[in-house]
Formats: sequence, C-alpha cells, structure tokens
Amino acid sequence: MPSSNDGSKAPSSEYGDSTSWTPSSARPSLPRRPWPALPAPLKHLFSKFPLRTLPPSQLPARTANHRDQHVLYIFTDPSGPEYNTPSFNPTCLKWQTYLKFIGLDFRTVASSNHASPTGALPFLMPASSSNPQGEASGHTLVVPSSKLQKWTREKGLTQEEPDSMRYEAYTSLLDHRIRRAWLYTLYLVPQHFHSIAAPLYIYPSTLSPPARFALSRALQAAALAELLSTLSTVSPDSLISEADEAFGALSTILGNDDWFFRSKEPGLFDASVFAYTYLLLDGMKWEEGTLEKMLRVYGNLVEHKDRIALRFYKSDFRVRAGKQNK
Repeated sequence: MPSSNDGSKAPSSEYGDSTSWTPSSARPSLPRRPWPALPAPLKHLFSKFPLRTLPPSQLPARTANHRDQHVLYIFTDPSGPEYNTPSFNPTCLKWQTYLKFIGLDFRTVASSNHASPTGALPFLMPASSSNPQGEASGHTLVVPSSKLQKWTREKGLTQEEPDSMRYEAYTSLLDHRIRRAWLYTLYLVPQHFHSIAAPLYIYPSTLSPPARFALSRALQAAALAELLSTLSTVSPDSLISEADEAFGALSTILGNDDWFFRSKEPGLFDASVFAYTYLLLDGMKWEEGTLEKMLRVYGNLVEHKDRIALRFYKSDFRVRAGKQNK
C-alpha cells in the first residue's frame, strides 16, 4: 500500500490506451499578496509550540492477550486470522508466507498502518518468552518488516539464501517492474480502485463519505507519486509490457524446479513471487484481467503459486475482494 502524500490527479485511462501522462502542468502563478503580520499575542503563543513531544505510538491494546505467541500484524479482513487467509497486501503476504516457510509458530492479527508503532505493516510482536529481559523491564519488542529476516536469523530460523548479488538482481524484477504494474492496476485503474482497493483499504477506516473521498484521492496520489519517482511518464502499455517481461524472466529462472534457485525448500524469494502471483491469480476479483491473463501463460509460475497455497494455506482460495465494509 503506497504511503499517502500529495501528488497529481490520478489518471483515468484503461489498458489499451497508449497515452502517457505526467503531473498536471503548473498554471501561471498570480502575484501573491504578502501575509499580514501575525499579531504579537498569537506570535508569542505559537513560539511555545510544540508544547511537548508525544511518545511513539502505543501498541494495540489487544496485544496483551497474545503474549504467549508470536503475533504478526498485517492487512487482512477480520476473519482472515481465523481462516488462515493470505493477506491482501503484497508486502504483508510476503512476510506472512516466509514465516510459514521457516516454521515459526505465529498468529496473525488484522491491523492498519495507523496501529503500527513504525507507521507501516507488517510488524511482528515476538512472544514474551523470546524477550524475557525486555518484558521484565516493561519494554515490548517490535520487529518491523525491514528487520524480520535479521530477527529470524538470530533465532536460527532463516534458510540459506542465494548469493546477495544474484538475489538482488532478480528481486529488482519484483520491486520495480512488477510492483509498478501492480500499483497502476490496483490504484489507478478506476474500476479496480473502486471495486478492490477502496473496500480493502478505505471503507474499513471510516463511514464518512467526505473522508472516504479524501482518503481515496490521497491513496491514488501516493501510488502515482511512487510511479513518477522512477518514471518520467506513466504509460499503461509500457508498464504491462515490462511486467510481462519480468514474469517471463522469473519463469525461465524457475524452470522445472519446485522452488527458485533449485532450493530444496521455499525461501524468501519464493515468498516474494507468491505475494504477487497469488493476489493476481486467486486473491482478488479483477474486473479487467490483463495482468491475470498475462501471468497464466507462465504455467510453472501458476504451479509454483498452487504449490505454496496448498501446502501452507490449506488451499484457501476464497476471493475476498469486492466485499464492502459499509
């Protein structure tokens, strides 16, 4: 889920439209009137700000109920933890799946960025037994996604991964080409945003129509801003073509093996690929299925997705998109 920030108006083009766009051109600026001088009493008042610095966000109150077990906070629907449902967010699903791979005993909790001490999901709250000194001092350990692999390594759970240069080269296919196509498809194709993204990310947050509208605009602006941070223009045809090339490369890398890099067991890269292939093929109900149809051409990637879903998620193929929490 892209971070909300200011950006240009989201485009409304669909696939098949080869038109590119950039942020709206700046309008000719009018001479600005200088702001009137701030009255002395108000100036004195604002000189006192900030009155105090607030401490970091507190953990959700319900965390105390599960201190005997590792808890992973992710984007998921309320029934997700009960039914072992994969997260609908690629980053959360990646780490949710990887922790399953390494055999960590954990439960998931539906959460949001606002409830995260780091401002982002996922994050792991280890069981109190794994941090006895911290618990005794009243300090609760929180492991953000950026430190999850290091934490699992320290616990002796991390599996052997391919050499870093090779891993980073192939990971860039996911982090750039495939992610860009994902952002465009989910957030900037209007029919997908209204039928999938809004019900998952916006509607659970508020019942207020004006607030929903504002949050929707902010979310779409954030997605567009992320795309434009690496692209001069956003071309739907180019994004889809690059994603196709990336999936083709991943298909070639996997070959006839069960897992990437000829590993005996699935690793972090397998989880990273699954996070997109599952959501594109089974996890969401796409009204315009360009990416889905494109991905199904690569049979070994489809089989790879099925292999993980059947083994680690008990064949949970329920479609969660389209539910509207009103």
